Amino acid sequence: MNKLKRTAALLMAAGLSLSMLAGCGTPGQDSTSASPGAEQNTTVGAAEGYTYKIATVRWNDTWPTDFLTDGVMGDLAKEADIDIEWQIYYSNDFGEQKALLFASDDLPDAFFGSCGLGDSDIVQNKEKLLELTDLINEETMPNLMKIFEEDPTMRMACTDRNELIYSLPKKIPFRPKLNSQNYINKEWLDNLNLEMPTNYDELKEVLIAFKEQDADGDGDPNNEIPISGYKPGYGSVLLDSFDLIERGDEHMSLDANNKVVFVPTQDHYKEAVKYLRELWELGVMDEEYFTQEGSMYTAKLQKEGGSQIGIFSGWTADSWAGPNTKQFVQMPTLESPWGTKNAQSIASTEYSDKELILNINCPNPEKVLRWADLFYDDLVSLQTFYGSISTGQIKDNGDGTYELLTPKDNTLDTSAWWYSPRDFGPKYMRKEFEEKVTLPTDQGDGLKLVEDELNAQYADNPNLLHAWPGTIKFTDDEINERTALNVDINSYVEAQWAHWITEGGVEEEWDDYLQQLDAMGLQRLIEIDQGAYDAYVEMMG
Repeated sequence: MNKLKRTAALLMAAGLSLSMLAGCGTPGQDSTSASPGAEQNTTVGAAEGYTYKIATVRWNDTWPTDFLTDGVMGDLAKEADIDIEWQIYYSNDFGEQKALLFASDDLPDAFFGSCGLGDSDIVQNKEKLLELTDLINEETMPNLMKIFEEDPTMRMACTDRNELIYSLPKKIPFRPKLNSQNYINKEWLDNLNLEMPTNYDELKEVLIAFKEQDADGDGDPNNEIPISGYKPGYGSVLLDSFDLIERGDEHMSLDANNKVVFVPTQDHYKEAVKYLRELWELGVMDEEYFTQEGSMYTAKLQKEGGSQIGIFSGWTADSWAGPNTKQFVQMPTLESPWGTKNAQSIASTEYSDKELILNINCPNPEKVLRWADLFYDDLVSLQTFYGSISTGQIKDNGDGTYELLTPKDNTLDTSAWWYSPRDFGPKYMRKEFEEKVTLPTDQGDGLKLVEDELNAQYADNPNLLHAWPGTIKFTDDEINERTALNVDINSYVEAQWAHWITEGGVEEEWDDYLQQLDAMGLQRLIEIDQGAYDAYVEMMG
């Protein structure tokens, strides 16, 4: 019996433990400013008795939060007979705020959504958080238990290396095969009679033309920005075809033999740096590429009268370019200098955990979990991802099929964040149910799925660098050690990245750079990650 099956048996046998634990129980786009320590409180539910304080973290303080009390979210609270006071924080300053929360012991009863606490937060505060393993059972969470049986990856997503569960999982629906992609200003290409670039030499010529030939046609040849990004300026999808596929911001990947490699030490990485240094010297990269915040970047993309930018990377064009979306089209994957094509898979982000975490002092935690279990329903998950039927974001066709409606006030990508928890919170939608839902194909996730057809064939090539699964788990000690290692290593890598592109010197400084990374503990970091990957393979059996 492998570890997944043993975990299943433990969960199935846990039904009688509820009464023993009834007294346990606290709690494309970029964040904008919010006052440190400030939060909004919104209360929902009509049941008498205890009011649960549930914290959630949002990307953007300009988006409405009415969805927490309206539509399906309000309905779920009423169905579970639970009173909720939502404590709303914002991602740009939540790191400081959560440190204050844990230091003061004034925690909410629960944290909702994986934008709140990370693995290191859980490990460092386990004495304040409720272990959920025995509480997840047929009586308290029948929907989730059924999903665990149907899809063992969901169980793996939330089960740690000790086979314990401290948070609830999710699976995001309507996933394409590819992550963010490149978009090019087709209007500028047409104005200059240019062809779509297919390799890095052609791309360079296009960028030079964008800079020198008044690509936007306004009479000023000096106000175009051929290519832009925002700090730290690392991770452009332009790098995929340099065979630089990574796992998030930690710069790890798997090679053709499924061995962990640290991407910023690869020879191809050095070649990418040299190429981008050349672009910098040519003046085709945004001078603020390494210093501007996301809000400055999007202001250039969405400039009234037409975008200032020629090429950018993002989830979809509409999620970043907004009113200027129609200027942009998807770019084909570029051929590398050595003739290969590679693209960043999204496989590592479909499943995740930390979607609901309970304070160990949360009164009657079973009640919160029964409420959370309601989220693990196909139709509920559809509404907590896009918006509610009752508030007009989704149409019920009356025959078991549903249609996502195009909003009049913004794009579909933005609308989903306005009217639902979107990526955050417990959810699970079965593939057969997804087939009953119609998405518009001209924007948002529907467009993303259409666009996937162009480059998906280049993702997860086992003979090239490829992403590893997002459900890999580390032990508590490993989490603490790799968190400490990553702080210094990643800061150094990103500083050198910007230095080499803007000032040069990668060839002369490369050997010293590799030695410095080893001195910082890089080989130990690789060893930890390889061990975790091997444990994952063993658990999958």
